[in-house]
Amino acid sequence: MKYADYIKKIEIDALWSGKKHIVWTLDAHVNILSGINGVGKSTILNKVFKSINTNGDLINHLLKGVHITAEPEDATHVRFDIIRSLDSPMLDADTMSLVDSRITSALDFELYHLQRKYLDYQVNIGNRIIAELQKGNANAAQQLSQAKTRFQDMVDELFDDTGKKMIRTENEIRFSQMGETLVPYQLSSGEKQMLVILLTVLVQNQLPHVLFMDEPEVSLHIEWQKRLIDLITELNPNVQVILTTHSPAVIMNGWADHVTEVSDITVEMRNEK
Repeated sequence: MKYADYIKKIEIDALWSGKKHIVWTLDAHVNILSGINGVGKSTILNKVFKSINTNGDLINHLLKGVHITAEPEDATHVRFDIIRSLDSPMLDADTMSLVDSRITSALDFELYHLQRKYLDYQVNIGNRIIAELQKGNANAAQQLSQAKTRFQDMVDELFDDTGKKMIRTENEIRFSQMGETLVPYQLSSGEKQMLVILLTVLVQNQLPHVLFMDEPEVSLHIEWQKRLIDLITELNPNVQVILTTHSPAVIMNGWADHVTEVSDITVEMRNEK
């Protein structure tokens, strides 16, 4: 199994009833798909990540007509994550009650799974730190702990206006606010959304990943929107971001050159005689 560093090109045949063809050459780091409502931004993203199965298999595409070229080209798999913006209610109340009675939305459910991944991440990092210390590599051990510390610092900075601070002595994510302990499900929608994004990136463990995001700015304060891409790429310098957005704020911190309009990657299909 050979993992891709990033996706180089996406091609979609006969999109929208066979009338159009998509050819999108991607940047290795940040790609922002823009366009008016109804032009097909989310459709393109959905087609791409539905063509990759849950194991990240690039060879056996599940969706016909989608062609993905990776770097290196002989890569067989890609590590990827998907973040959607809607904080929709959970439909299966029975499932919610079995998992955690505090879960009331799809965003809460995502936070529940990410907390489990966060615990696994900490165990993995802890074991690696111990191994480096046993070898006498104190500097390497310190570097391994930096990503988690930076994640905690980021969250504290973002939530500072409401007085929330991460409790760093806890293995699970908990916050203190005016002497009260809060769990992630008690955060606002915007806070949950940002926490989901940053947690998703942190537990990637700085490995090459493709992060698909469909309008991640929904529920986020404009200042958070401005910082979003910078925060993501700082936590994982090896991530490739592929996102759709309507918000000019998302590109304000120097990302305007990474914007692609849907019309720029759309090719009209020729009628065969």
